[in-house]
Amino acid sequence: MPRRLPSLALAIALALSGTARADEADLRAEVAQLRAELAALRGEVASLRAAQAAPLAAPPAPAASAAVAASSSASAGRTAAAPGAAADVRRVATTSDNATTLTGYGELNYNHPFGDAGASQADLRRAVLGFSHRFDDATRIVAEFEWEHAVTSADDAGEAAVEQLLVEHELHPGLGVRAGLMLVPLGMLNERHEPPTYYGVERNLVETAIIPTTWREGGLALYGNTEGGLTWSAGLTTGFDLSKWDATSGEGREEPLGSIHQELQLAKARDASVFVAGNWQGVPGLLVGGGVFTGKLGQGQDFAGRDARLLLGQVHARWQPGPFDLSALYARGRISGTEALNLTFVGQPSPVPQSFWGGYVQGAWKLWQDGDAAFAPFLRHEWVNTAANYAPVPPGLGAAPAATRRVWTLGANWWLNPAVVFKADLQREPDGDLDRLDLGMGYMF
Repeated sequence: MPRRLPSLALAIALALSGTARADEADLRAEVAQLRAELAALRGEVASLRAAQAAPLAAPPAPAASAAVAASSSASAGRTAAAPGAAADVRRVATTSDNATTLTGYGELNYNHPFGDAGASQADLRRAVLGFSHRFDDATRIVAEFEWEHAVTSADDAGEAAVEQLLVEHELHPGLGVRAGLMLVPLGMLNERHEPPTYYGVERNLVETAIIPTTWREGGLALYGNTEGGLTWSAGLTTGFDLSKWDATSGEGREEPLGSIHQELQLAKARDASVFVAGNWQGVPGLLVGGGVFTGKLGQGQDFAGRDARLLLGQVHARWQPGPFDLSALYARGRISGTEALNLTFVGQPSPVPQSFWGGYVQGAWKLWQDGDAAFAPFLRHEWVNTAANYAPVPPGLGAAPAATRRVWTLGANWWLNPAVVFKADLQREPDGDLDRLDLGMGYMF
């Protein structure tokens, strides 16, 4: 037995030596594989950094319908009518860690009145640049700056304005607060007014003359959403200033609220206004919503209209079954306490109306789609009355109510992609002066 021990020891030593060499070879192979994987990861990181620094790519195809996002006006994505569904098509340009997002939109329009060809005009209607910057997971600032009519100066028709400037903070999932200059969430156009998001070259008459798009106020608001598809917002804001009413011009006759808005430009703020608005999207393709805005218009000033009050309400619905896009909206406003003020306007062409209203129905059909591109004809019928009646005054001193305008618009939108659109339409007012061809181009990012 003892003689066999050296042989056994030698065998064990040889076996251990072979195992060690095998383990060393395996280890070297694993190290080589890890080095290769690390090199691949470094390549991917370099590609991602290059992609962030490169110009923005074309936006993706639209997702499911979302005409009003949970984060509302400035915050949530912009909804697009193209091509047949609403979606956020804004892309992100970052400065660091996706903290800052650049946005913008613009449009160039051409109008040709059939009854007066000499009045035809082309206009760079507006150009808007904006940004949002996220300070942390719960807080961000949103801003938009607008230029209208290409040139802005004391001698030109152009205008430069701050369209939005607000801070949003998420209190917890489904509930947040915003403060600053914000868009009032009434109607379907005021918060989503970029050219690719609506049909027709010009913004519809109801959401221009009755709801003064783009309408913004300064204040504080809560917003939220529920799992059942409800998005809502409620706020305390500045309001209108009735002392700005000019009864000698036709501006108030064309846009009652547009003529007395303040836009947070040294806004008189003695009297606050409140709003409540909501939208429900519990059924795929269906949007139902509405809102109310009310407040005193005198702003504590000593004039005959100091006790006047505005109440403006609206309801709307949008249904997108398959290739069709059907929508309707009705808005009605009332200004109370105008009797004494209108007596000071006797003989003038534009006293303050007691009520004004408007509504439209619209249908569009996505006739053709190829990837992100789409073509959709549409037809819209509007009814608008900016001075349906006036508060009673002594006989012989009152003004006659305005006639109800009825406008038909037939046209088409052609989206190169959800962010770039070309438009054409014919507008016809059988009992009025609106009879023209409109052409337009718009974009958003």
